[in-house]
Amino acid sequence: MSYNPFSLEGKIILVTGASSGIGREIATSCSKMGAQLVVTGRDEKRLIETLASLAEGKHQMIIADLNSEEEILKLATAAPIINGLVNAAGILQPFPVKHIGKKQIETMFNINYNASVILCSKLIRLKKIIENASVVFISSVSSNAKPYFGGALYSGTKAAIEAYSRTLALEYASKKIRSNCISPAFVITPIFDEFIPITNNDNVKEYEKQYPLGFGKPIDVANAAIYLLSDASRWVTGSNIVMDGGLF
Repeated sequence: MSYNPFSLEGKIILVTGASSGIGREIATSCSKMGAQLVVTGRDEKRLIETLASLAEGKHQMIIADLNSEEEILKLATAAPIINGLVNAAGILQPFPVKHIGKKQIETMFNINYNASVILCSKLIRLKKIIENASVVFISSVSSNAKPYFGGALYSGTKAAIEAYSRTLALEYASKKIRSNCISPAFVITPIFDEFIPITNNDNVKEYEKQYPLGFGKPIDVANAAIYLLSDASRWVTGSNIVMDGGLF
């Protein structure tokens, strides 16, 4: 068989936020590329569904609430030594500027920024991230290029995680541990289905016209994650892959 640089055979990948949406698709797609998955989330029922969707292999699930530093430590301790980490857990809540207070800041940053940073720290301290490993963060085009009403906090968390990723890339380059971000625009996930009933459908169709290639799908993001987790991207670190379907 010829060498395939995109193969994930022999790699152990930990995916947070794997119980639904983009996280679940990344886990499923990685398993099809030969990876052994460790999937985590706080919803046991949905995590079991994710586990059942994976291609055959010695996969593992660890239930953890990333809002708790204690739970993050338990996750990092229970996790095996990994070749890749995908930080896909996150929330999307609109907060108009005039309604932002400490509670709203903590709500958004706890899961979208703090959880990923603390998990990385604990995994590194426990020597769970092996040399030549790849760390991937799911960011957003709103981090610096596409602001939207109510998105000050969400966009802020994503800008922060991109800055963190670049520093992680710098500090661990000597161990060949790479760190990169993926910044999608609008992706059709269960959040999209919740969004439609409270939005004028004609407005959604009008908004989609701004996407020459249409809205994205979870598989599009998963394919980018596979690239960053594979040896095909061995010379890529501190980068951010923007995926926006040509959004203008």
